[in-house]
Amino acid sequence: FAWNRLANGAVSDSIALQTGAEVVDRSRVAGFVLTGGIERQFMAGDWDWVVMNGGGNDLWLGCGCRACEASLTTMISQDGKSGRIPDLVTQILATGARVAYVGYLRSPEIVTPIEHCKKDGDELESRIRKLASTTSRTHFISLEDLVPPRGQGYFSFDLIHPSRMSSFLIGRRVSELIAKER
Repeated sequence: FAWNRLANGAVSDSIALQTGAEVVDRSRVAGFVLTGGIERQFMAGDWDWVVMNGGGNDLWLGCGCRACEASLTTMISQDGKSGRIPDLVTQILATGARVAYVGYLRSPEIVTPIEHCKKDGDELESRIRKLASTTSRTHFISLEDLVPPRGQGYFSFDLIHPSRMSSFLIGRRVSELIAKER
């Protein structure tokens, strides 16, 4: 979510613009779940919502395309009930906040540096959906349908991270959820 922050075009900027709410952005580039980087970004407080994302870097860079099941299970079990991600979500919910867990962009008909992680990324999101189904205060926001076929403009130069336009559209999806849940 930190991508595009320097150009005032991060997901958090979009959420602030569309909701009119004060938004505190603690995201960092290159966050990892398995090393605790995502957990360290959360700061307990009087939040209404905590919007988060994570796990992709762990699959792309952390498991070496060989031990992804072990990495997945450490992050979140098959049933979505245990692991580092559910532990963090439980910690956030204990503060009274709601959680919006945002998925990842897909790249239909585009070859990207992370195509080999698609199956594992889909499994990660399936497990997060299960986690979100366990409480009315946790929501999963899919980005599966955001990028049209050959939609390279939805990606930054690296074909991994969102373009400013995509960050805006992701923020719109989050803002729509927040408005719906008021």
